[in-house]
Amino acid sequence: MPTDRVGAVILCAGHSTRMGGVDKSLAALAGQPLILYALRAFEASPPVDEVVLVASQANLAEAERLCQAEGLVKVSAVCLGGERRQDSVRLGLAALGPCEWVLVHDGARPLVSQRLIADGLAAARGAGAAVPAVRPKDTVKQLDAVGDVAATLDRERLAAVQTPQAFRRVLLERAHAEVSDDVTDDAAMVERLGVRVRLYEGDYANIKVTTPDDLAVAEALLARRGAPA
Repeated sequence: MPTDRVGAVILCAGHSTRMGGVDKSLAALAGQPLILYALRAFEASPPVDEVVLVASQANLAEAERLCQAEGLVKVSAVCLGGERRQDSVRLGLAALGPCEWVLVHDGARPLVSQRLIADGLAAARGAGAAVPAVRPKDTVKQLDAVGDVAATLDRERLAAVQTPQAFRRVLLERAHAEVSDDVTDDAAMVERLGVRVRLYEGDYANIKVTTPDDLAVAEALLARRGAPA
């Protein structure tokens, strides 16, 4: 396997159930399809050698067209995703060429920065697995079985996890082979192998677009960065 080669799997195969019937990966953000922002970030990242975009059946053809129209030379494949997030990651891994390191990123996070990509790789090279995280700003309550407050959690011991998540490829592939339970991210699969996952500093601006209101927030953040509208 090529030493230190880096691949990225970008996911846009979700159902967008909270977007009012709009496919969030193709929703207009400052006049352009949302998914293009993440794709451009990884295209521009010097350490990233190859990108696979994982799409849903509904947006597969448009995703392929966008990659071709944008001239994204690092995108080697646009493949069909699976029923669950982890199924889509597994299919993206299968489509990825030989590499030692893999970054997994939610395409619904359009404001991913070059710093996050580089820091994730650096952290993974030291630990084998790394995820970006920020401290929650709100007080977090733990609920009981009927939905009442059971406990107030210590924010100093909590972290809100983001993507891109970075892994040694053989470790991530092992996790996907051995863990079949439903999980919300790839780090949870690696954790179930008994492997420690390193946290690195995330970015509060690296939001995940889930609802129409999130689009407005992302557009405001883009404007603050000076991105063209």
